[in-house]
Amino acid sequence: MVAMTKRLKTFQIVLSDPTKTFYCGGDKVSGRIEVEVNEVTRVSAVKVLGLGCAKVEYAKGKQRCRQEAEYLRYEEALRLQDQPTDSDGSVVLRPGNKYEYMFGFELPQQGHLVSSYKGKFGYVHYYVKALIERPQQPTLECKKPFEVEEPLDVNTPDLLSPTGGMKEKKVTCMFIPDGQVSLNAKIDRRGFCEGEDICINAKFENTCSRIVVPKAAIIAKHTYQANGRTKVFRQKLSSVRGNHIISGMCDAWQGKTIRVPKIKPSMLGCNIIRVEYALMIYVHIPGSEKLILELPLVIGTAGLGSRSNSVSSQEGSVSSASQSWVSLRMPSEPPSYCDVSRDCRLDQPLTPLLDDFDGDESPIFMNAPTFQFPPPPAYTEVGISD
Repeated sequence: MVAMTKRLKTFQIVLSDPTKTFYCGGDKVSGRIEVEVNEVTRVSAVKVLGLGCAKVEYAKGKQRCRQEAEYLRYEEALRLQDQPTDSDGSVVLRPGNKYEYMFGFELPQQGHLVSSYKGKFGYVHYYVKALIERPQQPTLECKKPFEVEEPLDVNTPDLLSPTGGMKEKKVTCMFIPDGQVSLNAKIDRRGFCEGEDICINAKFENTCSRIVVPKAAIIAKHTYQANGRTKVFRQKLSSVRGNHIISGMCDAWQGKTIRVPKIKPSMLGCNIIRVEYALMIYVHIPGSEKLILELPLVIGTAGLGSRSNSVSSQEGSVSSASQSWVSLRMPSEPPSYCDVSRDCRLDQPLTPLLDDFDGDESPIFMNAPTFQFPPPPAYTEVGISD
């Protein structure tokens, strides 16, 4: 951000490394403040401030909820080298010259900052602000934002351990029991980074009379706190779905994957803003509420530490799932139908099987094949003699 007036030709902040995308705790933020004037200007002081704060703001009915938390405050008065000053410390800037005020400060150590963030009802911003104070005139200012990312390592024993759960739901129709739907799911770890695949091992059972559909999604949960009130915003980031399950049948996922999209790491250290992630495994039941199981996730900083242990555990989870956890007897291969002369074409238009009112996802479809039987044998007219 550059502030310009009639007297100022240039007033801007330039960081030492413009290509640096983000800073971490303990890094040094340095640069210069460039000033050029159109006419003689007396400056009493030039100051630089390093600021960082979290802010939450939203409306709750007629009440406006606001709250702030400060994470960085640095202030320093800058002086020009080889520039004469008056007795009161002021300097005179003249046209045709380019003045540069150098600055530099260190960010607090890791654990004392929170990552930059911009959400629906709040944000965490960091920026450098420059002030030019002039005698008996308004103070001029300009700002330069910068990003902070606090590293989050997911290679800890707690986040590398498996997690899972089980849920079931009794289904009724006009208050009459109509069976139940159950799910049992497990993932090999809780900590992931963007671009990694989450392997899901799950078993679904359907004893109700309806056709149900198992699904999974990565959910982001943004929690904002202000004035003693809490506001939660949930967001679906990516999803997968399984095959529909008819009444009296079950289905199993053995290593079904869902990829972590490009998202910010979990933000767990801020007092007023919290960003958490979860893997939601659920079953869509027509005419009833979904059966939902949420497994908490921690999204870490990409490229931090070694992922060898977690990746090997991810690869081994698929092979060990059928032995140690999902005790399902999978059906044998179907018989060969290559000898059947009938051609059952499955590339026909799709016919809706049932409506799925789960967000903007498409309904479930089934194929309506057209059976083409072989033509009748050729025949000729045979004359019958008397």
